[in-house]
Amino acid sequence: MAEADQQSETFPRQRSPYPADLTYHDLIARNRRNTWWLIAAMGVLTAAVAAAIAAAVMIYGTGVLTWQGFAIAVAAGLITFILASTWSYFAGGATLLRISGAKPIDKADDPQLYNVVEELAIAAGLPVPQIYLIPSAALNAFATGRDPEHAAVAITTGLRQKLTRDELQGVMAHEMAHIRHLDIRLTMMVATLVGLIVLACDVFLRAAFHSGRYRGSRRSRSGRRSGGGAGVLILVLIALVLAIVAPLLAKLIQMAVSRQREYLADAGAVELTRYPKGLADALRKLSADVTPLKQANRATAHLYIVNPFLNARQRQNLDSLFSTHPPIDERIRRLEALMR
Repeated sequence: MAEADQQSETFPRQRSPYPADLTYHDLIARNRRNTWWLIAAMGVLTAAVAAAIAAAVMIYGTGVLTWQGFAIAVAAGLITFILASTWSYFAGGATLLRISGAKPIDKADDPQLYNVVEELAIAAGLPVPQIYLIPSAALNAFATGRDPEHAAVAITTGLRQKLTRDELQGVMAHEMAHIRHLDIRLTMMVATLVGLIVLACDVFLRAAFHSGRYRGSRRSRSGRRSGGGAGVLILVLIALVLAIVAPLLAKLIQMAVSRQREYLADAGAVELTRYPKGLADALRKLSADVTPLKQANRATAHLYIVNPFLNARQRQNLDSLFSTHPPIDERIRRLEALMR
């Protein structure tokens, strides 16, 4: 017993998952800076998309692009961005939980889960987050919220049923680490704003094709050429460019939520539990899961502990430039290195 106590006491010093000069305060400050940089980049991107749409509409309607109209369109885009950001900050977490179909539970509903989360909150020095269950047989979990005082953790019923207590503790510690690092604020903003940009581009594409077909049918019924053919062509071309670029931009923005954050959350889980094997074993079960998580979408995929769209082999080995999650095999390898 004395030897075990001594190993537990020395483990954090000998096997620290962080560089010696990196503290949690440094990590939180860096994440706050990254959040503001991302918000600034999203503001520029929103204004650019609004400007492109406004330019296309003006050319389509009048054949003329004026600087005054262009400036008004950019200002409208920035106002839309500010409103969307404010809404995301105060209501984004609740919206993401609704999208995922998560339902809040009380301590009487699952005492063991509540006890695990409460223990981890005490270890992390954080308030106990709200706990939700996602009605899905898929194996996954995520955390969300604007700060530790307004945080929530959600776990699928499938994952809850298949984990041992040690594995459950590892997964919940990973999500508590995201809360502790303030990753939840950044991922929530990304999910909301990426969804907004993709939706705007998609609506514009549909409107452009509808307008083109409408004007074409008018020409055919009248039996004569009418003006605006060049405007329609420009409108459709800009819409096509935005429709092609929007998914790519969405992926690039999601990459701003660096895969390193997942490694850091894994390391943070070890810092809280002192037991790397629990999370490693849970990740093995997650990697083998083949059940799709229907509640997930492109804008929310990066929230989850593992990518909800990939199959077992892809989760284990994928190391793509556009992947929002690191390969599970590599995550397990790093956790096992702490066990030696």
